[in-house]
Formats: sequence, structure tokens, C-alpha cells
Amino acid sequence: MNIKLNHITKRYEERTALNNVDLLIRKGSFCGIIGPNGAGKSTLLNIIAGLVPPTEGSVLYGEEPKEGIPYREITMVFQSPYLIRTTAEKNIAYPLKLRNWSENQISDRLDQLITELGLSEQRKQKAWTLSAGEMQKVALARALSFHPKLLLLDEPTANIDPATTEELEKMLLKINREEGTTILLITHNLAQANRLCDTTVFLYDGSVVESGDSAKLLKSPEQKLTQQFIQGEWLT
Repeated sequence: MNIKLNHITKRYEERTALNNVDLLIRKGSFCGIIGPNGAGKSTLLNIIAGLVPPTEGSVLYGEEPKEGIPYREITMVFQSPYLIRTTAEKNIAYPLKLRNWSENQISDRLDQLITELGLSEQRKQKAWTLSAGEMQKVALARALSFHPKLLLLDEPTANIDPATTEELEKMLLKINREEGTTILLITHNLAQANRLCDTTVFLYDGSVVESGDSAKLLKSPEQKLTQQFIQGEWLT
């Protein structure tokens, strides 16, 4: 799914979180969004997801861009997962029930995702008893369950261990490459952006400073602000 942002501005009283952002995210891309704290990364993702309206501007979705948020084709995973107070498998199945999948279809999809994400032992476990990494696996499986066209990720591996991070990264690359799912990933981990993303956007103070091929931007950025951020010359 193509995503086109036209002159997106978001104001909160006297603070401007995003300032006249223009951006095209192409169908099937794996796009990383980087920048210091307060740059507007989460606000941008929330606007694309339809969770927050822009003050000005518009977001267009699809290969023939149109306004109106296609909620049934979009999903989002947060840094701290929000799970229903039931079992792991019922969390994963929930979006499928909403979409009126048959019991056989749900069972087959559950088996596939639980196997791929190594959740067999946790299948019947109550969500609130899972570890942080297991909860994030369940959240991702739930997000992927209905084959979304657009997957939005807000620092999904920030609170989990390296082994689980590696498992999740492999799953994300798989669905991007095999299913053509467009993925937007907010991350503070530049090595992760380099591993996963074909394109990267650098946000600073609510504006897009630089965007383009990840390998080039993360290694040899053109803009001074991007260079400073990547070289660690400021930390917030």
C-alpha cells in the first residue's frame, strides 16, 4: 500500500509536533523512521494509523491514492503491547473473528503464526502471565493474522531481549518480502534500521530533514543534522 503525506502539520496548543511534512512511502517498502526524542516520530505514525487527526494536510492511501483511512487493512504494534485479558491464542484470533473468518481458517492461521513465532508452549497461557518478549510476539502475531497491507511499528523491540528481537526481525523481513506488506518502523536502533529497512526517514523538530536509501543515508548522509544524529553528537 502506497502512503502519501501532503503538508501534514500537527499542533498541540502552542507546540508544533509536525510541521508541513510531505512524504511518499511506496508499496512494499520497509521504511525506518529515526530521529531524536520529540522529533514527531510517534505523532507521524499515529496520524497514518488514524489514531490522531492532523491539524492541516492529508494522508492518501493505496495505489490509486484516496482519502479515508482503510482501517481493515492497517495494523499497529506498540512498544508496550496492549493485549486482551484472555489467552495468547485468543488474542491472535481476535482480528480474524472480527473479519468473520471461518473456524477452520482461524485454526490454520493460528497454527502457522504460533509455529513461526515459537509460541506453542504459550498458546493457552493467559496474556498477563507472559514475559515481555512473549507478549510482543503475541502482539505481532495478532497484527499479522489477517495479512495487513500496512504494518506500523512503534519501537516494538525496545523492551525485549536480543534473541527475541532477532526472532521478530526475521518475521518482519519474511512478511515484507513474501507478502509485500508495507512496513513503517520507528526505531532508535540505527543498526536495526540498517538491517531491516530499505528506506529511512530522518525527522527532527517535526520536519523531514532527509530521506532515502537506508544504506546511503545511514552511512553517508547529506545533511549536517543527520550526520550529527548518526554520529551521536546529541542523545535526546
